[in-house]
Amino acid sequence: MKSAEDIESFLIRSDVDYELVGESIWLVKDGETDLVLSIAGSVLVFRVKVLALDKVAPTQNEKLFRQLLQLNASEMLHGAYGIEEGAVVVTDALQLENLDYNEFQATMEDIGMAVTKHYPTLSRLAV
Repeated sequence: MKSAEDIESFLIRSDVDYELVGESIWLVKDGETDLVLSIAGSVLVFRVKVLALDKVAPTQNEKLFRQLLQLNASEMLHGAYGIEEGAVVVTDALQLENLDYNEFQATMEDIGMAVTKHYPTLSRLAV
């Protein structure tokens, strides 16, 4: 099973700007996007906040939720869109037991690409 030290080595190998912000919690800075990685039991959790819900007009909620469900079904290879603490987030979790660098890197890249590709569409629903 991979440890916090293994995840840190994956981050170093990925050559990303990151900092340890808690016990087994890392903040990865990628431009304007903050990706949080944390070890929770036997999984590594990835989470990025995409859009605050209070920035979405109530009349646009149905369109937003429909769009998120469509993106989950058609374009998300790793993770999924969800609602957490008043925000649209992308989350994913990988088992630590068999985690390798390629799987880690693929998840990081997929989440980054999803945010970059989908944010313009989602942000159009914001006020």
